[in-house]
Amino acid sequence: MSLDGGIRLSYDVLVVATGARLLPEETEGLTGPGWGENVFTFYDLPGAVGLHHALERFDGGRVVVDVADLPVKCPVAPLEFAFLADWYFQRCGIRDKVRLTYATPLDAAFTKPVAAKALGGLLAEKGIELVTEFTLGEVDGPGGRLVSYDEREVPFDLAVVVPLHGGAEYVGRSDGLGDELDFVPVDPRTLQLPSHPEVFAIGDAAGLPASKAGSVAHFEAGTLVHNIGRFVAGQPLDASYDGHANCFVETGFHKALLIDFNYETEPLPGHYPGPVGLPLLRARRRRPDHLHLRCRNAARLRSTSHRDGVVSRE
Repeated sequence: MSLDGGIRLSYDVLVVATGARLLPEETEGLTGPGWGENVFTFYDLPGAVGLHHALERFDGGRVVVDVADLPVKCPVAPLEFAFLADWYFQRCGIRDKVRLTYATPLDAAFTKPVAAKALGGLLAEKGIELVTEFTLGEVDGPGGRLVSYDEREVPFDLAVVVPLHGGAEYVGRSDGLGDELDFVPVDPRTLQLPSHPEVFAIGDAAGLPASKAGSVAHFEAGTLVHNIGRFVAGQPLDASYDGHANCFVETGFHKALLIDFNYETEPLPGHYPGPVGLPLLRARRRRPDHLHLRCRNAARLRSTSHRDGVVSRE
């Protein structure tokens, strides 16, 4: 391994855990005219701050939340943004002036059919248009258009785009370490790189058919530690990681739901086993623990019922 400054390190086992990076420049026009004006992302701090101010100024029009391509970190986050935007605009008293659209390269709202049905149902309940199989090919900021690779167009006044993701740059520079997006294509069960048995990966850096989420790294950790020990001891590895992931999904109005699944098992309804028994695939009221934007007309508005989304003018 070579570091900056000419330092070289040898290793017996290498664990790649350098996460994912945003690649907005890979989408034509995304970082061109309009970037930071009417086109934003909330996946980095500057973009989130800029979007915060844009939303405070926004008084109506078409808002499009678009996932450029997969994989992305925390795949439910774009859905959460759409749900929370619906809540925010209701609190501001302008929901009837806003057309919300959620565009995704998937053929449904989410990857797993059971969760896709539930989350797609929530989009419909909230009056959020769902555009599927929309892989972003071009952004026309001045013209207010998102254009897919199959040349479909979605117009916008404000676009919230989740850019393409890739692994760390050094992965791409290292022969045989990464795939076409610079993720490490480890075995999905053992987390070992087949072409280089001394290399493992965990978290967002791993090229697995699993969500890039904190819970995934947590569940991977036990398998990884166990298999490193077995590799060093010259023993066969355990194919014990099953793709386990869970995600809390903020749905607005102080409500959230939990989805829990793995490679083979669909998210299930009911309650998560344990002393608390959190509800699965059903939104339930939760303690508010996030910040709220100020509405442009906040001084003239008061919320009479966050739970029911009722907003009245004073």
